Amino acid sequence: MSIGAWEWLKSKYSRGQSSVPPDHPCYWQTDIHSHLLPGLDDGVKTHEDSLMCIQQLVDWGITKIITTPHVSRDVFPNEAATILKQRDILQDQIEQANISVQIDVAAEYMLDDFFLSILAKGNLLSFGTERYLLIEMGWASPPRDLEQIIFQLLIDGYTPILAHPERYSYYLDNAEILQRLRELGCLFQLNWLSLTGQYGSRVSNQAQRLLKNNWVDFIGSDLHRPADLQKLGQLFTMPIYNSIANQPLRNSQL
Repeated sequence: MSIGAWEWLKSKYSRGQSSVPPDHPCYWQTDIHSHLLPGLDDGVKTHEDSLMCIQQLVDWGITKIITTPHVSRDVFPNEAATILKQRDILQDQIEQANISVQIDVAAEYMLDDFFLSILAKGNLLSFGTERYLLIEMGWASPPRDLEQIIFQLLIDGYTPILAHPERYSYYLDNAEILQRLRELGCLFQLNWLSLTGQYGSRVSNQAQRLLKNNWVDFIGSDLHRPADLQKLGQLFTMPIYNSIANQPLRNSQL
């Protein structure tokens, strides 16, 4: 598919297949990865900051936000009830601010030593009819039982999505492992900040390799704070932006 992103979006809009006007660069419409519930993790601290971030995403063409606070036993031991309560509070704030966006929540689950026990208890926050579950790994090394975890998630009816695979240093020179994860049924979510150089050139290069292999199933902002917005906006003027249109993105299906 050689057509540019703008041309592709305009053709969909003219045929009535997209509700996002062609002057909105986030033609994928749904953002599935962000940290916009104040005070739950390392994301936004106030509702004012949350609303600032949400308004900018909406201005860029996002019509639905599935925000995903961290869940990890040692650092951010958030539970579903707490996350859902904070979602309701944020929903009220969005309505008062008259921002036209659909807000929902899931979570970004750390695959730590306690994850399987959390999984066994059930009540994980997934999204979509496919029960997509956003997972992340530690920065030092992947879990020893990663394949077992993915297998168990699939058995339990979830569709695992690995958050920002381009950022894990132990996968930077190991495309075979990433291909193996995809063969097992794990989908990939790319941070669009990775393409702007936010995390360094090696991560940016890995992100481009994922695009080259058509391994990007979802794109996400991974937005943590208003200060990230300027860097996010740089993507839309970069040549690599057109490559996103070639990916098997599932965002707009949500």
